[in-house]
Amino acid sequence: MTAPLLASAPHTHSRFNVSRTMIAVMVCLSPATAFGLYHFGWPAIFLFLVTIAASLLFEVLSLAIAGKPIFRFATDGSAVLTGWILALTLPPWAPWWVGVTGAAIAIVIGKHVFGGLGQNLFNPAMVARAMLLVALPVEMTTWVAPLVGPDGHTGPGFLESLAITFGGGAQFDAVSSASALSQVKSQLDAGLPMERILAQMGSLQDQFYGFVPGSLGETSALLLLAGGLCLILLRIITVVIPLSVLGSVFLLAGAAWLIAPDQFPPPQFHLVSGSVMFCAFFIATDYVTSPVTGMGKMIYGIGIGALIFVIRSWGAFPEGVAFAVLLMNACTPLIDEYVRPRIFGRTRSGKPLDLGEKA
Repeated sequence: MTAPLLASAPHTHSRFNVSRTMIAVMVCLSPATAFGLYHFGWPAIFLFLVTIAASLLFEVLSLAIAGKPIFRFATDGSAVLTGWILALTLPPWAPWWVGVTGAAIAIVIGKHVFGGLGQNLFNPAMVARAMLLVALPVEMTTWVAPLVGPDGHTGPGFLESLAITFGGGAQFDAVSSASALSQVKSQLDAGLPMERILAQMGSLQDQFYGFVPGSLGETSALLLLAGGLCLILLRIITVVIPLSVLGSVFLLAGAAWLIAPDQFPPPQFHLVSGSVMFCAFFIATDYVTSPVTGMGKMIYGIGIGALIFVIRSWGAFPEGVAFAVLLMNACTPLIDEYVRPRIFGRTRSGKPLDLGEKA
């Protein structure tokens, strides 16, 4: 009889490794991404491809400088996913150099300065998004209306789109439009009541489906929600962080709306506008920059949702997702330090459990 094969721990394995996880996330993002690319046309497609290509390039350069295996790490999908998420946070018709600059910030500063994959304290795409928003406020807040919306209008041709993306974007003025969040903020500052502001805007249904100006990641809350639910069903993420983010935004916005309906939009407006849905399922759930325990994830998600509402309501920027995520990324080590499960046989402080002592 052959002796049983002995192996060291761990004995429980997952069918998802780094590459498969990255691919699964990209697959779940694909419907919302395709919808956004279709609605914003060739300039958005060019920017999307340039941003991903630049992310791969800076990944290879960073690995070469660090002396790490280039093929092994450059093909794990992490750089592609970072560039993908970054592209979805950019204005669809931004010049090509905005995507390249953002990719350099995300990969070099947001990722490899900290040691590479799994070592970064902050979400790389959000680092790039925040730095670009502060450094390039005009380019990062110039939006276009969907080119194929409910009215059926179409956008520029292939050659015109090349000129928009690579030639400075001279045609911006013809299709420029304000995002829902920036429109609400600017008109509130002008003294208009909320009811009148909402009446001038598109319906919540249009925002839910994606027929509104915004970044590629703000296109269709419906498809982002569907992709996020697929991630949960695949057990790539848990429901804790998405529910915490969406629930805290909804509750805080609902309370503010009930108290002062002329100054605050209804809670459902916050859920379908901006990048809240994108953040809840695809950004805040990043493994490396989020807490590891269930209670920690809940605190983390509630913090992000609360900060999004506060920044949207009283901050200088109409959207607060990037800043909210980065602030809570900084709190993750503190959350993990103080919110830890009790080890079997020990107290929550880590001391051995004495007979008769309560845990």
